[in-house]
Amino acid sequence: MTWSEALSVNIKEIDDQHKKLVDLRNQLHAAMLKGEGKIVVGPILAELTAYTVYHFKTEEGFMERFAYPNTQAHRLEHQRFVKKVREFKAAYDAGSIGLSNEVMHFLADWLKDHILVTDKKFGPLFNSKGLR
Repeated sequence: MTWSEALSVNIKEIDDQHKKLVDLRNQLHAAMLKGEGKIVVGPILAELTAYTVYHFKTEEGFMERFAYPNTQAHRLEHQRFVKKVREFKAAYDAGSIGLSNEVMHFLADWLKDHILVTDKKFGPLFNSKGLR
């Protein structure tokens, strides 16, 4: 997955966090392709999980601060994603699934769709409040 300006929401802090999420997804994919075991994949998956929670708190804090009208629906998307990633991690840790192309595509597709569709909606409001 490649970061491009098309993914920008015109808010530096959020764009930087999105870049980090893309990078973590790419690190995970690279480790999977190299066949690296839990020594590498486990920590990357754990960091992706933790960083996702941190990132969502940032977005949701801005939503509350600027009274974003779609906060609840957006928060539910975040909660579903965190739940899914935690399920992947737990299944991987338990040895019941490997990191497959299906998991990698899920992560890439969700990130792209969420940023391009859902996150793009709050950009204009946040920008109008002076957040850049």
